[in-house]
Amino acid sequence: MDYAATTPTDPVVVAVMTRYLGPDGVFGNPASRFHRFGRDAEEAVEQARVHVADLINADPREIVWTSGATESDNLAIKGAVAARGERGGHIVTSAIEHKAVLDSCLHLERSGFEVTRIEPGADGLVTPELVESALRADTLLLSLMHVNNEIGAITDIEAIGRLAHDRGIPFHVDAAQSAARVPLDMQRQPVDFVSLSAHKMYGPKGVGALYVRRRPRAQLQPQIHGGGHERGLRSGTLPTHQIAGMGEAARLMAKRRGEDAAHARGLEGRFIDRLRCVEQVFINGDRSRCVPGIVNLGFACVESESLIVALPDIGFSTGSACMSARVEPSYVLRALGLDDDSAHGSVRFSFGRFTTVHEIDYAVERIRGAVAELRSLSPAWRGPCTSDNGAPGGPEGGVRVA
Repeated sequence: MDYAATTPTDPVVVAVMTRYLGPDGVFGNPASRFHRFGRDAEEAVEQARVHVADLINADPREIVWTSGATESDNLAIKGAVAARGERGGHIVTSAIEHKAVLDSCLHLERSGFEVTRIEPGADGLVTPELVESALRADTLLLSLMHVNNEIGAITDIEAIGRLAHDRGIPFHVDAAQSAARVPLDMQRQPVDFVSLSAHKMYGPKGVGALYVRRRPRAQLQPQIHGGGHERGLRSGTLPTHQIAGMGEAARLMAKRRGEDAAHARGLEGRFIDRLRCVEQVFINGDRSRCVPGIVNLGFACVESESLIVALPDIGFSTGSACMSARVEPSYVLRALGLDDDSAHGSVRFSFGRFTTVHEIDYAVERIRGAVAELRSLSPAWRGPCTSDNGAPGGPEGGVRVA
């Protein structure tokens, strides 16, 4: 139940990847075009490029292979700013972005650029109105995620993209979480750069892609230098088996995204409904504007780390996997207005293609028992009670499960 951290590689994808491994497979270097071994590998790479482009309705020439969404974020943010040739300027992002975006912006900030980090409302939404108020005449780049990885909130990238393009500001979108959950259409959505990850859509780890708009051409400076691969934008020998896997994952996703979303929505409804008998459980974020399958719950008088330890056979998390080694509360939840106690008591459950109803029911029963046991040990637990705003230390307008 931690699909937002990673998804299992689909068996169909695994079968495709094995064709490009071993001495009997297509093992050539895609850049070795002078013999058939390299040409066969190049053909696989280009076919995968078509599949990824089709998933987001883009031109295959707009797809640049990377090692994952983190590298794609770095390439887009640092590369777009470098292409402007400015020694200083203004960058806009939000306070609830993935660390790959936040740390890239922090790096630029330390290099002399000014960064505005938009604070969302209690619903977790970065609205066009908030973005418009943050943009300035000297803004060089706008970078926002499409779907938040901790609460599932959906950003209106189409409306925000129009705001940016009307002002001539390049717009980067981290779509690592959204590609498997909501449609992306580069012919309709005014976005210049889009970061994608294979392992968030049932492909392999270690490979991703960056969409770079051709018309009008988005300017980008490479951040890795070497053999001039990927039209000079990202040097390095291409991993054919991983790229073929991402291409196949994208091909399957284009067919199954609606089915997967309906499956996740049904599981989420069952999960939340069966937790209603547990007192003082709260949903973080506004479920009416979130993707199905990512649910962030706060349990009053229960520490998230203790709940995870109590349920070692169930995979869920306190938030982003990239932050799992840190004990401080989620910066995303703090940005929503939760105090430290409420943030420490919140966990993320995320469901996907291979999650079953049986697993949902099993998890709910185990959660009920663990929460009851942990609360019995907590001196702060006094039974059903809430603060004045409806949640124990949470933001005004929090949605209550029970």
